[in-house]
Amino acid sequence: MSESIIVARPEGPAQQLMLLFHGVGANAQDLVPLGRVLAAEFPEAFVVSIAAPLPSDLGAGRQWFSVQGISEDNRAERVEAALPAFAETVARWQRDAGVGTDAVALIGFSQGGIMALESTRDRPALAGRVVSIAGRFARLPETPNEATTLHMFHGKTDPVIPYGYTVEAAEHLVAIGADVTADVIPGIGHQVNAEIAELLVERLRGHLPRRVWAAAMKAARESGADAA
Repeated sequence: MSESIIVARPEGPAQQLMLLFHGVGANAQDLVPLGRVLAAEFPEAFVVSIAAPLPSDLGAGRQWFSVQGISEDNRAERVEAALPAFAETVARWQRDAGVGTDAVALIGFSQGGIMALESTRDRPALAGRVVSIAGRFARLPETPNEATTLHMFHGKTDPVIPYGYTVEAAEHLVAIGADVTADVIPGIGHQVNAEIAELLVERLRGHLPRRVWAAAMKAARESGADAA
């Protein structure tokens, strides 16, 4: 399957856009179950599982970039080359949904998580929320993307992308002042399961983005100053 799949489209105007990005060698159908969970929890969201643009050179499925001969030296270059198509995909569905950037959530698994994370690195924000499940940065950002909240999830027994990448990234992001949550889940490998889906919903519902809190505090201070 090489086509993106609309999992849910609300009858009225969409209040949120949730885009799901699968891993290398997979396809859009793989993340439809997660999309259905999100659609049930967020009924006003437009939810789409995106098909990566290229046939996988692993023999099946799709990919954003090749992992043949991948290394720490060439990964960032490959991701960078794939980002324009990724950004255009996000922009296309955002136009279709008719929502602002702050209402967009990018949710990626494995290679999809890499693309989602890298879309926040040292460039204008594509989304208000970016979620990585079993992903990593190709290269850690130098500055925080203040317009984006990052949520990272990783199974502690992941044999494909070790969870240490998420721990390292979270510590670095906190140090540079980014808005980030990170969950490492014992007993889970390289997968998206019900426990991760439940945690994801919890973070999307319960974590107040730092920018929203800052705006509320600023408004309260200004209101107090006006009253005085």
